[in-house]
Amino acid sequence: MNKILLFNPKSAIAKHRIPNSILNIAASVEGKYEWVIVDGNCETDPLSKIECYLQTGEFKYLGFTVMPGPQLRQSIPFVKAIKEKFPLTIMIWGGYFPSSHPKVILDSGYVDFIINGPGDHAFPQLIDALEQNRPYEFIKNLIYKTGTEIVKTAKEDLMDQDALPVLPYDKLNRFYSIKDRYLGRTYLGKKTLAYHSSIGCPFTCSFCAVVPIYEARWKAKSAQAVYNDIKYIKSKWGADAIEFHDNNFFVSEKRAVEFARLIMPEKMSWWGMARIDTMDKFSDESLRIIREAGCKIIFFGAESGNNLILEQLDKGGTQTGDQIIRFAERLKKFDIIPEYSFVLGTPAPTPRQVQAQIDFEIDFIKKIKQVNPRTEIVLYTYSPVPTEGSSLFKEVTAQGFKYPQTLEDWVSPAWENFDLRKNPLTPWLTPEMIDKIRDFETVLNGVYPTVTDIRLSKLKRKAIKLMAGFRYRTNLYKYPYEIKLLQRVWNYRQPEIQGF
Repeated sequence: MNKILLFNPKSAIAKHRIPNSILNIAASVEGKYEWVIVDGNCETDPLSKIECYLQTGEFKYLGFTVMPGPQLRQSIPFVKAIKEKFPLTIMIWGGYFPSSHPKVILDSGYVDFIINGPGDHAFPQLIDALEQNRPYEFIKNLIYKTGTEIVKTAKEDLMDQDALPVLPYDKLNRFYSIKDRYLGRTYLGKKTLAYHSSIGCPFTCSFCAVVPIYEARWKAKSAQAVYNDIKYIKSKWGADAIEFHDNNFFVSEKRAVEFARLIMPEKMSWWGMARIDTMDKFSDESLRIIREAGCKIIFFGAESGNNLILEQLDKGGTQTGDQIIRFAERLKKFDIIPEYSFVLGTPAPTPRQVQAQIDFEIDFIKKIKQVNPRTEIVLYTYSPVPTEGSSLFKEVTAQGFKYPQTLEDWVSPAWENFDLRKNPLTPWLTPEMIDKIRDFETVLNGVYPTVTDIRLSKLKRKAIKLMAGFRYRTNLYKYPYEIKLLQRVWNYRQPEIQGF
């Protein structure tokens, strides 16, 4: 029987997390096919490690999970080298990037199949079909190429998350020590665990890569199942904090409060993602319980304080600019830090309108800081997401935006920064506009250094605040070289790029 090699490409410089997505795939074939994991975060030469396995002749199937950014940058040269040396290997990619850009991937000739969404059923069914030489065109959540045609099979309904097999943490621990490799020191704790408790999101924001994959669907594990997993990892390896990497952890108030009550005795700090208009409906009592249970900081996609921009982004729900400010102030009394992300540089008919939008958001962010200075601000530059049928994507393509036409073109530094939403490569944004966004971000991070950078001492924080304060008060953001120098020397950590 042919074996399976699962590869998690490098995604971070430090503080690596349990590779949950690839571990889900491992769980789907556990007990049926033999598998190994190679983690690009934990290997000095992961390609050599992969090739050592392949040289045994026992491994026919390679599964890559590929997110935009660093993972893509490592995956492209790796898959090319592997296909050249081991052409009979079957290459299967999953993750946001291949689901969003299937044509450029399959046209490369390096990748044979794409798992389009959850692979808990699709991946083992595909391996079964290939092993038994059976047709696979009726397997759901697949994308593949037949001749010159790209074939997308039907989407599978989201499965009951509690019914899925438990992730094989113990087997992962044989390859890489969970305690030493995956439980890093962060703002939240000394041994921080990464965990997925749900998939998808019930909203259709047109700038979000989740939407084309899950199509406004959301499915979650029960609070009890989540607690059981976390309790096991805490008991066995000493985890003391949790990062919930769900796209939207707080969809259900009942579930969130139930989990909070369960985890409260464990004395663990935790973080998750939410929508402002959803959590603003939570009762004060629910918010109090969630904070008492250890939730210190919550990430919210604020996106914009301009209601017309929220409509352009198809934010959905009931979120407004006034609500964004009011909710930041509301969270103060519960001692929960709101982490707000904003998307600057959305398309507009004229450059003047684009610039006006940027200036509006800068002023709006400063208003938030007035009502709640502890609010963390994360800035992104708008990057188009290929959401089929969305009016926003039609608008950006009409203005001349194009993605790379070959897989190799995605390796360039400019496109890697695009994937991190730092360099948009969009025709409606001038270099001066991008500079203003980045310069304001530099000054803002000087006056309000992120609380999540645990390496930044009180003295350093005070020094950089003094240096940036005058610029912030007088709106002098241009050429903040002195602040950039300090941030570079002190290796200032940006949460949107490096996490906690």
